[in-house]
Amino acid sequence: MDLEGGRCWREELEEQVTGSFLGGRGVNSWLLWRHSVAGCGPLSPGNPLILGAGALGGTHVPASGRVTVTCKSPATGLFLKSTSGGHWGAALRWAGFDHIVVHGKSPRPVYLHLEEGRATLRSAEHLWGKDVRQTNEALRQELDCPDLEVACIGQAGENLVLFAGVMFSVYNTAARGGAGAVMGSKRLKAISVNPRGRLGVASPEEFWLLGLEAGGGGDRYQLKYGTAGGIPVLNELYIFPHRNFRGGRFDRAREISGQRLAEAGYLKRSVACASCPNACHRYVEVNGGPYAGTYTGGPEYESINSLGAGAMVTDLEAIIKANELCNIYGLDTISAGVAAQWLLECAERGLVSSAQVGLPLEWGRAETVVELVRRIAFREGVGDLLAQGVKRASERLGGGSWRWAMQAKGLEQSSCETRPAKGYALAFAVSPRGPDHLYAHPGLELGITSKMRSMVERITGSEAYANPRLVEKRADIVSWHEDAVAVKDSLGICHFYKTRDACGFDLELYAGLFSAATGHRLGGEDLLRAGRRIVNLERCFNVREGASRADDVLPHRLMTEELPDQPGLINSPDELEQMKDRYYTLRGWDLDRGWPRRATLEALGLEEQAGELAGLGRLPE
Repeated sequence: MDLEGGRCWREELEEQVTGSFLGGRGVNSWLLWRHSVAGCGPLSPGNPLILGAGALGGTHVPASGRVTVTCKSPATGLFLKSTSGGHWGAALRWAGFDHIVVHGKSPRPVYLHLEEGRATLRSAEHLWGKDVRQTNEALRQELDCPDLEVACIGQAGENLVLFAGVMFSVYNTAARGGAGAVMGSKRLKAISVNPRGRLGVASPEEFWLLGLEAGGGGDRYQLKYGTAGGIPVLNELYIFPHRNFRGGRFDRAREISGQRLAEAGYLKRSVACASCPNACHRYVEVNGGPYAGTYTGGPEYESINSLGAGAMVTDLEAIIKANELCNIYGLDTISAGVAAQWLLECAERGLVSSAQVGLPLEWGRAETVVELVRRIAFREGVGDLLAQGVKRASERLGGGSWRWAMQAKGLEQSSCETRPAKGYALAFAVSPRGPDHLYAHPGLELGITSKMRSMVERITGSEAYANPRLVEKRADIVSWHEDAVAVKDSLGICHFYKTRDACGFDLELYAGLFSAATGHRLGGEDLLRAGRRIVNLERCFNVREGASRADDVLPHRLMTEELPDQPGLINSPDELEQMKDRYYTLRGWDLDRGWPRRATLEALGLEEQAGELAGLGRLPE
């Protein structure tokens, strides 16, 4: 789709592409490489925005409804993949499409409508300025389609907040890295999909039976309280950060847990994504007090930590309200919360005052966090500073505030305290999109269940390595997770189906499903090899942009300050470099710069990438 010229057209993907990169995230990454050039500005018309459903999306395969959004990130200037649940991905495939590639910039606001294999661009001038809820309601009425699925941006995306997300319906979002700002820069308000149509597979009977097998066994990962149900356990492991990552165990964690949301009556019902029996999303309401009338999805673990414990806020109703505002304005809750925490610490250290901002800048002030979310979305006052993310904000403010800006590569860190979890530390450092939990999510290292410990033994050779405080074998665990997560993202499978952290992911079963769906006959190892190919392709994108080993770091605080009450726990540079050496070696990358070697890329069928990097002088032999 060319927004500048107002043209839409269809192209068929070559079978070799789907056989090599599967679908969803994998094909998105291949398309991003093909349709972008090195040095292109993230908010320039030349940065393509790509949305893709998983290869199994829209089918009866359980938890197969996830969608991936891919572009160059305005937060980092590097590769970005951001995923979302809901029903939009399934609807996209029912409407006759697998991927959408958006080129250029429209001269005026538009939206794209997809229906029965047809794509049309329509004026969105009447939608510009509306929030996510209002946009969904307006399009359903305008198109007279109550089942319409909508991907859109709110005011945060329109205002080019660098951590604006793309919202799918009103509760699901591809949040991290600023894809919503890219969509806003193109003046593309929404992509609506009428989920009318039929979806065929290569071998229907085989596919049906394997899909039933994928849903059987009664071995589903139960999320009765959503991801926020894990707060009490993670808190005891010193992995639940608070006060801008100045501690890993929060004394009042139980008060803001998923369990408390249910006990206090805020939780009204559970909600499922497309074809998923887990129904782990929650819907909450606030019926009294200053935030009466608030209703939203979640809040999940990350949102509760970033908007709550991270700012020392324990008012659940205020956390729910801040979460609601992020959803209707289209903001990443993680980055919004980390930005608020950074500002509070700046005030604590005397770099900014409450009088200057016009808000009480004190830890635990719930109303301040709620108002900061609104100001960020509309870039009002200090919100204009925070809308740039904490890396740029700290560079502008100065005063050494970069030391407590919890970011790396320009992305605010997910709500995982990595000092007691060395695998997470390595995963966050080497992730091409920055310190985030959904590129690898190596939770196996925690060894909480027998199944997790068994998988660690399978990967490393010994169950003894199911210990998050060990440095040894972290690279083995992380690289396996990266490959497996790349496969799941490409198939459209949720990380939380069966068991989290990929330990319940039956590679042979899903290889059979992919084969029966597409006609490409792959085995389990072929599938994992495809995941490795995708990870290497995404690394190549960053190398083309000039990234190297020096960029694979963690926030300064985590590498220079010990975790309080846990002497000796730190992500020391020496430890991290040791783990990176092992990781690069396993990956077949150059140790000096962290660049993939020619032999590695050619063995994975990435000759095109090898050739281009060689031309740039960035291909080690």
